[in-house]
Order: sequence, then structure tokens, then C-alpha cells
Amino acid sequence: MPKIKLTKGELKKQRDSLRQYERYLPTLQLKKQQLQLEISFQLSLLQEKNYAFLQCRKSYDSWLGLLAEGSPELANWLKPAEIITGVKNIAGVDIPLFQNCRFSLVEYDLFVMPLWVDIAVEQLRKIISLREEIGVIKQGVLLLRNELRIATQRVNLFEKVKIPEAREAVRIIKIYIGDQMSNSIGRSKIAKAKIEEGRLVGAGV
Repeated sequence: MPKIKLTKGELKKQRDSLRQYERYLPTLQLKKQQLQLEISFQLSLLQEKNYAFLQCRKSYDSWLGLLAEGSPELANWLKPAEIITGVKNIAGVDIPLFQNCRFSLVEYDLFVMPLWVDIAVEQLRKIISLREEIGVIKQGVLLLRNELRIATQRVNLFEKVKIPEAREAVRIIKIYIGDQMSNSIGRSKIAKAKIEEGRLVGAGV
């Protein structure tokens, strides 16, 4: 514990600090709880999207072979033009919220390109959209976990360090001031007794 001054001024300072810590701690604990709940929700969502992604991959694997034989332009048609995201605020932390994966318009000669291309591109874009959504969720989980780490550190700091130190400082200062007052009263009584004794002696009693 840091060195403290054994004064009434320091006692007030430590009491004020203790009240502040005890008032702020529940807010930190609530933030920690909210972050933990949201991380749990996001991990559940991530698991769901990963499962959907794997199922889509299994269903659409047949298209991959066909695409390998198709036009080189197909690869470009499967590149997202824009990942549209919003923002979700959790306990003061902004995390990205996946909204949509936008692709460029496919234009090609209907007489040259095979008939299955439209269906294949549409189905494969679903896989790519899921992949991008999974990436956004993972990014949000990282942000939440980092904030949870900071919140946990602060909760531990208040619970295990700051509040116990302030309480101990208040206890030590109160004992010291109490002892000083007792000593002062004792000295005052001794001095008073000596004065009385002097008066009695002077009066010839």
C-alpha cells in the first residue's frame, strides 16, 4: 500500500476515494457482464454461420468443377464490390454488424456463356457472402474480447487493490487520530490534575 499521511485531510481524501471506487465498481461489473453475454451470443451466431457455410460448400462443390472450365471472367464476378456493415453498440463498444455483400452486375454474351453460369454464380455468391459475414462477426468478437479484458482488469483493480487499500488507509488513519485524541485527553487530565494540586498546595491545604 502506498505511504499515507496520518492526517484528517488524508482521511477525508481516502474516504472520498473509497466512495468513488464503490460507486464505480457496479458499473464496471455490469459492463463486464454485458460484454460476456454479447460474446456468448456472437460465438453462437458464428457457429451457426460456419455450419451454414460448410453446408453450402457441400451443396455447391459441383459448381466448382464447372467454373474451372468456364470463362476467366467468372472469378471477377465472384469478388464482392462492397461489404455493407452497420454498427452495434454493446456497453460502449462499437462492433461491426453485417448487413449485405454487394456484387457487381454480371454482363456476358448469352450465346457464348453456358446456361448454368447464372445459377452457379448466384449460388457461389451466397457462399462468399456467408464467408464475409463470418469475417465481420469474428472482427466484432475480437473487439468485444479486447474490451472484456480491459473491463476485467479494471474490476480486479478496484475489487482487489483500490477498495481494500482505501479501506485499510481509512482504518489506519482513524486508529492513529483516535490514539492522538486519547493521548491528548490524557495529557489534558494530567495537566489539570497538576494545576489543581498546585492550587491546593498554594492554599495550604
